[in-house]
Amino acid sequence: MYELLTGPVLWLSFGVFFVGLAVRALLYIRGLDWKLDRVAYADHAGSGLRGALNSILSWVLPFGSRSWRERPGMVVLFFVFHVGLVITPLFLQAHVEIMKSRWGIEWPAMPNGLADVLTIGVLVSGLLLALRRVAFPEIRILTSGYDYLLLAITVAPFLTGFMAGLHTDGYQYWLLAHVISGEIWLVAVPLTKLSHAVLFFLTRAQIGMDYGIKRGGMKKGLAW
Repeated sequence: MYELLTGPVLWLSFGVFFVGLAVRALLYIRGLDWKLDRVAYADHAGSGLRGALNSILSWVLPFGSRSWRERPGMVVLFFVFHVGLVITPLFLQAHVEIMKSRWGIEWPAMPNGLADVLTIGVLVSGLLLALRRVAFPEIRILTSGYDYLLLAITVAPFLTGFMAGLHTDGYQYWLLAHVISGEIWLVAVPLTKLSHAVLFFLTRAQIGMDYGIKRGGMKKGLAW
């Protein structure tokens, strides 16, 4: 079972993940209004790219935007969760070894102690993000069971991986659960709202380009 899950099934999961996200990105770009957006972006690429970069960096850097600075607690939760979510799977020693043994690909791995700290950070911040959806009425009214399901799908690989790392009597169970939950997450990303992993950058870039071209420094002299 383990060989199957870390072989063909893993290939399939990665295929759905990368192809699905590429399709999502393509559909987003194709959905831009030809006259209002794409023509403006093409004719004023320099100003647009500066605006896009500024918009993205303002939100991917802690306290980079005014909204972040107004909510420091949310900044901590958001970045602890997302940094651990991205860094841990990429540089976990066991994952690097799987990639090397299966496909001959290798890169530096992080110490196991750091991986444990990041994993615990994801679990704790994930729980607090869920409680935040319950505690604040303005967020609770926008939340459905679907949102909790996606959060559970995202956190499950970290919980099962952490349990497997403890090497208890249920090691084989936790290991299989970890692999399966990780592959479910890979498939879910392009098919659900988790696709914001890519769409976030596209939407922030579009907003930045809008302000950089249509509503910002280039507005003077342009017929918008």
